[in-house]
Amino acid sequence: MTEPILEIPEKLNCAVEMVDKNIKLGRGQKIAILCQDQSFTYEDVYKEVNKFGNALRNLGVSLEDRVLLLLLDCQQYAFSFFGAIKIGAVPIPTNTMLKAKDYLYLLNDSRAKVAVVSEDLVPLIEEVRGELRFLQHLIVVGNAGPNQIAYEQLVANASTELEPADTGKDDVAFWLYSSGTTGSPKGTVHLQHDMLVATEYYAKGVLGINENDITFSVARLFFAYGLGNGLYFPFSVGATTVLNPERPEPKGIFEVIKRYKPTLFFCVPTAYGAMLQMADKLPEVDMSSIRHCVSAGEALPKPIFEAWHKKFNLTILDGIGSTEILHIFISNQPGDIKPGSTGKPVPGYEAKIVDADGNRLPAMEVGILMIKGDSIAAYYWNKHEKSKETFHGPWINTGDNYYMDEDGYYWYVGRGDDMIKAGGIWVSPLEVENTILEHDSVQECGVVGAIDKDNLEKPKAFIVLKEGIEASEELAKEIQNYVKSRIALYKYPRWIEFVSDLPKTATGKTMRYVLKQLNK
Repeated sequence: MTEPILEIPEKLNCAVEMVDKNIKLGRGQKIAILCQDQSFTYEDVYKEVNKFGNALRNLGVSLEDRVLLLLLDCQQYAFSFFGAIKIGAVPIPTNTMLKAKDYLYLLNDSRAKVAVVSEDLVPLIEEVRGELRFLQHLIVVGNAGPNQIAYEQLVANASTELEPADTGKDDVAFWLYSSGTTGSPKGTVHLQHDMLVATEYYAKGVLGINENDITFSVARLFFAYGLGNGLYFPFSVGATTVLNPERPEPKGIFEVIKRYKPTLFFCVPTAYGAMLQMADKLPEVDMSSIRHCVSAGEALPKPIFEAWHKKFNLTILDGIGSTEILHIFISNQPGDIKPGSTGKPVPGYEAKIVDADGNRLPAMEVGILMIKGDSIAAYYWNKHEKSKETFHGPWINTGDNYYMDEDGYYWYVGRGDDMIKAGGIWVSPLEVENTILEHDSVQECGVVGAIDKDNLEKPKAFIVLKEGIEASEELAKEIQNYVKSRIALYKYPRWIEFVSDLPKTATGKTMRYVLKQLNK
């Protein structure tokens, strides 16, 4: 496959590229956003982006000032994200599932002057407002209270014309805070050209996105994966995005798909599994509009891939992306899928597997995955040492352990700090999890290392059973024997604990570090 060549102009404002350009191309009356019972054309978006940008300027927001976005997925997300970028300010899409103390950290660390917050989430900001050292304005999407500004009132009289900031391709465009397993979240600084690169290489190069597509993403807009899926991918080609502020439960996801008929569906493995469980209970499920299903966030187990294909006759393109690299950089691709693998590098990105000293490893040897590509963030805000550990010239250390097979497909083994050394041999928790998931009674599972009576580490499994299945010692032994029969004996879980649910990040990843803490 020929490597794509992307020419990026020195002068660049990505809000102009994503919004204004659609007006110039005659798409003003085309639907850009569908959100519940409302629809917005590209002309509507253009005007609202400009109004919000002008409103920010009226509040004294200027070049490189940070604007924290704590919003449910809605039209105001697009207006405020691109409106901030258009004036050269820096929006920070933020996880809506955190606690007040987390927002205290994020607002003080970023020094955001403005926060745009959905009404339901405002109490979390107010709880810590007295400790916020930099926040000057709290803008509320919904009903505003004392010392708050109502979004609609703020933009009501603002001009619909806005001259964009004179920014270049390497100016800061937006931040995303990483959700690492250790330490404080890191402000990942993305530049004006990064969205264009991710769009060109993955959305256009792999998915073939075009203006006739309708996108729907279960992953929320605050997540790097969701931000592309639900916002800048469709906007880059004049397509339509479906936004849904409701919690993405399986029944509701099917209802959105049936109503809006998306052509590109973006989801995460956990939700795919939950949807498969729900599908048989619904009178009618219509997936006929979808041409590509995409998965990221964590490795897609082969049993889910196979069950989805059998149920809906749709293949899932599994891939890996990250906050730092912005979107998917290794992926299974249409007509080139190896179930269980992460696929091959997306054209435009390079990958290599290295040992602890940085030496490239041959096929079939497990090592650290390094990626090279032009959508990689510039650095971590105010985290010099962490930046040096992660960013290595044009390469980035993903922190993931991988190997490449003889055919060039990449296989995820686990995070470096998740690996279990049982009997002196490294065990991938993912391999054990995938094997357990093949048992008919298992809905979800998480595997971590636990210490036995001899102070040696062995695998332990936390298992969520399918509806109607009763936990018992006999079932635990049955699952252990099942695993023993399918993978190396030393890998089977020495302990099984049945639980009602697993701790997860907002992006659907199982938080193994929380499971580890339960063992202490």
